[in-house]
Amino acid sequence: MNFHEKLVLLQLETEKMMRNKIVLMVLMLLTVLCSVHAEETPNSRQARRIFNQAYQQVFGEQGATLHYDVNITGIYKTNGTIWYKGKKSKFQDSKMRSWNDGRFVLTVKKKKKEVEVHSAKNNKSDKYSQKFKFEPDNYDYSVAEDPEGLMLTLKAKKGKKGMKEIHALVERQTYHPIRLRIKVAFIWTTIKISDFKSGGITDEMLRFPKEQFKDYKYVDKR
Repeated sequence: MNFHEKLVLLQLETEKMMRNKIVLMVLMLLTVLCSVHAEETPNSRQARRIFNQAYQQVFGEQGATLHYDVNITGIYKTNGTIWYKGKKSKFQDSKMRSWNDGRFVLTVKKKKKEVEVHSAKNNKSDKYSQKFKFEPDNYDYSVAEDPEGLMLTLKAKKGKKGMKEIHALVERQTYHPIRLRIKVAFIWTTIKISDFKSGGITDEMLRFPKEQFKDYKYVDKR
């Protein structure tokens, strides 16, 4: 191999090494950028903290009660009152009343004088709630000032099913919920909340009063 051939070979090896270094540098840069993107910003950490506090006031072990006005655009409107405590809950509106003891859901239909019995794990009577299941880690969080309080915005991470976007308005000092706007597919749902109270919910308040419906027909739909 003459000198010229050795020089060409050296140049090719050098170019190959430089290309490998450049590729490595690009990969390192992408890794850093992805890491920065994945890290929470101070705003998102603050939003997650506020949301967690508001969420616990509603769904914590102390229980809560609130009045709601729901508007699922073009599909469904209702209003009523709901009580929560752990896995137990009850709600009532103008058309029906329902109790969930963690095992069974008993829904009273006054016009039919019937009590439907459903499994709490698979409640077929509530065709809407399945669309509104919430997993806190499936969202990116942000918070902004609003004339009425603090506006928390949650946007679903790529590939996550269920609610795509949530706008939760909470009081500035107490973080009590005021209003929710939820996007499922292309449909927005607005939930206005009033008369909110956290704590003071007893098991007796959530007990199904079977004695009041002894002349009703029980329909097992488990």
